[in-house]
Amino acid sequence: MSSGMRDHRVLVTGLTGQVGMPLATTLAADNEVWGAARFGNAAAREQLEAAGVHCVTTDLAAGTYDGLPDQVDYVLNFAVAHGGPDDFDADLAANAEATGLLMDRYRDARAFLHCSSTGVYQPAGHNRLKETDPLGDNHRVMMPTYSICKIAAEAVARTTCRQVGLPTVITRLNVPYGNNGGWPGFHLEMILAGAPVPVHSDAPSLYNPIHDDDIAGQLPAMLATASVPATIVNWGGRDQVSIEEWCEYLGGLVGADAKVTPTDATIESVTIDTTRMHELVGETTVSWRDGFRRMVAARHPERLVEGATT
Repeated sequence: MSSGMRDHRVLVTGLTGQVGMPLATTLAADNEVWGAARFGNAAAREQLEAAGVHCVTTDLAAGTYDGLPDQVDYVLNFAVAHGGPDDFDADLAANAEATGLLMDRYRDARAFLHCSSTGVYQPAGHNRLKETDPLGDNHRVMMPTYSICKIAAEAVARTTCRQVGLPTVITRLNVPYGNNGGWPGFHLEMILAGAPVPVHSDAPSLYNPIHDDDIAGQLPAMLATASVPATIVNWGGRDQVSIEEWCEYLGGLVGADAKVTPTDATIESVTIDTTRMHELVGETTVSWRDGFRRMVAARHPERLVEGATT
């Protein structure tokens, strides 16, 4: 999969994560890619360096950039931290303060992409959430600092964008996944282990999963939307699908019984209105069933049931 970007110097933060790693390796095929992360995972660093990514160990919260280039064309900020259950000071520094420091450091870049999350929205049942809908603490039940720190980081990005004149796009990402896993990948492992998957009692649990290929493919168009003040846009797949449905599908692909357990102790539906996204960057191309099948084939080829079309 090509990103369509070529001959640029790109800085990617958080590149050992679910989105950052496949995106950085894709970009490195045709661009000079620098990666900033804590690199606690040595194997991930080796994989990235083998793909041609220049990896530099950094502490973004401290604002240290030793070893990174002085100038870059684009900054893709996928760094995220949600450490202790209530460590708001550390997580605000790592998510919000670090974003402002990074934007100030690379104020001369052509554009800055800040990856946020649809976890910033106030829970709204099964309504499709627009960029202008109320914000809230919807991840508290699982990750106490996550939503608040994501909202804080957006506010810092919006402010710094205006202060330094750096064209910025804030993308609210909804369930990224791919051959290296993601939330559906965790569910796949649970199904294979015979463990029940928690779903919210207000069924069905609806989302808009987006494949890594679509994230890479839409990146140039997304960067082109960067502006001052910042552009804010949902980023998710064209298909609205529930955890219940995708678990049943995954179970059929691996020949296992997918069990779900309704509970209030998990995240509610976060399904999005993609109207603005489609106007700005177009629709995604990978259907969720095709993407999930590819994920199973990559992660557990030995379990993929030949001819399964659940």
